[in-house]
Amino acid sequence: MILNPRQSALVEMVRSQGSASIESLARHFDVTLQTVRRDVNLLADAGLLSRFHGGVRIESSTIENIAYRKRQGLHAEAKQRIAQAVADAVPDGCSLILNIGTTTEAIARALMRHRGLRVITNNLHVADILADNPDCEVILAGGVVRSRDRGIVGEATIDFIRQFKVDIGLIGISGIETDGTLRDYDFREVRVARCIIEQSREVWLAADSSKFERQAMVELAHISQINRFFTDAQPPAPLAQALQDAGVRCVVAEPAVTPDADDTRLEPQAAHQSAAEFNPFSRP
Repeated sequence: MILNPRQSALVEMVRSQGSASIESLARHFDVTLQTVRRDVNLLADAGLLSRFHGGVRIESSTIENIAYRKRQGLHAEAKQRIAQAVADAVPDGCSLILNIGTTTEAIARALMRHRGLRVITNNLHVADILADNPDCEVILAGGVVRSRDRGIVGEATIDFIRQFKVDIGLIGISGIETDGTLRDYDFREVRVARCIIEQSREVWLAADSSKFERQAMVELAHISQINRFFTDAQPPAPLAQALQDAGVRCVVAEPAVTPDADDTRLEPQAAHQSAAEFNPFSRP
């Protein structure tokens, strides 16, 4: 297949970033959304890229996640919006468990001004971030430390977490199938996440839209086991229906509409308002 210069540059851009939204590609190449969609469809049909709801990514493995350092830089703005939406919903003076992932690390940063929190985590990065909040008590789980992302896993981690019953368990995920199945790559990490679900009075899931329809090998749970779902774009129709059927409260931290249509960058407060105003599947 012979690619034109824009298509070649598009493939290289997505490969360097791991994934990209259709809107960001259109802005970058200064073309219409329709033009980008045509390019993406062509490249996906050729097996060079993989589509997901609202964007495109490199064709990924079902058994191995993207490298941690690369994930740190992926969808940073979306993760920040999601993290602030979560922080806005977390009350002072509550107990939480935060698990492994770059999104939960963004949430930890957004909780830096909260008071009276007690946070249990198996994520060394989360512990390091929240240790700087003098009004937050951090409890670090024991277990085996993974060198690639500083996550803590294993039987000792599960046994440690089983000692607690917290108000909110905050988990991330690698892939969400359209039927609501939640999947990840490492069975040891999945076992810890299942334990977090069991030991939490409410379970909140935080995941950006690149996780929609993304494939991973190990089944963690079903969306019906979640109480609130925080994301950055409206889920595809089948997943939206699964959320509604399960009674999951879905909070979408979308970019706020600005007067200048060519500049979609957000001020943080605008992102907070957008997340608070859009709640399509709310329940009492």
